Amino acid sequence: MTEQALHLAPFDLALAALLLVINGGLSIWLGLGLTKSIAIAATRMVVQLLLVGMVLKYLFAVESPWLTLGVVLLMVCFAGYEIMNRQDRKLSGLWSYGIGVTTMTFAAVSVTVLALATQLRPDPWWDARYAIPLLGMMLGNAMTGISLGLNNLLTAVTRDRWAVEAQIALGHRREIALRPFLRRALRNALTPSINSMSASGLVFLPGMMTGQILAGLDPVEAVKYQLLVMFLIGGATGIGAGTAVYAAAWRITDTRHRLRLDRLEDPDQ
Repeated sequence: MTEQALHLAPFDLALAALLLVINGGLSIWLGLGLTKSIAIAATRMVVQLLLVGMVLKYLFAVESPWLTLGVVLLMVCFAGYEIMNRQDRKLSGLWSYGIGVTTMTFAAVSVTVLALATQLRPDPWWDARYAIPLLGMMLGNAMTGISLGLNNLLTAVTRDRWAVEAQIALGHRREIALRPFLRRALRNALTPSINSMSASGLVFLPGMMTGQILAGLDPVEAVKYQLLVMFLIGGATGIGAGTAVYAAAWRITDTRHRLRLDRLEDPDQ
């Protein structure tokens, strides 16, 4: 059973936005200094989402594979910058950006293409109405997992470099010396995705499912789509974080099994 979707008027959105005014008032009253940040963030959100809505409306209408590809490349570039920007210790040169973009793109695109080709099967398969939203969710979650994994690995190895070098001095290969750090980094990267799956339904209703129900879709069908998305997100996060962490471990060591922290940027720069 599909019901007619509810349409929101500008007044409805303005009424909801008053809640942020309350937050701003609390910030002034308690001296938090967040009033300007709240105002800027809310304004940016409105402008960005309105622009995205107009772009997607045009993209859905023209049905051009090249425009769809252009939007995908733009999304990937911005997501790669976010990965690099979220790391306390970064690989020098283009390595930080390159590893983040490459692993994230591989994970998100492969999982998205799998879903489009096997589960969703739109016609054409690259239909922007399906490809863009799905890829956006894969990129966002893979980006978070990769950034958490890389930041955990590089920070921990820098802090405990003597433990790694002691293992190497005892004759262990770099894979063995870095194994505890790789495990912690991957556990850190995958924990948010696991927590989200564990709490779905009982603690909170996922955003996509909630949106579909509000749009009039049958709740059972909304659950099916949400399950599909959660499985895909888990796969994309695992693939992206795993390849990124091992690529970074390869970069901060060499073929002689030495730790090469000189390949990291100076944190003071």
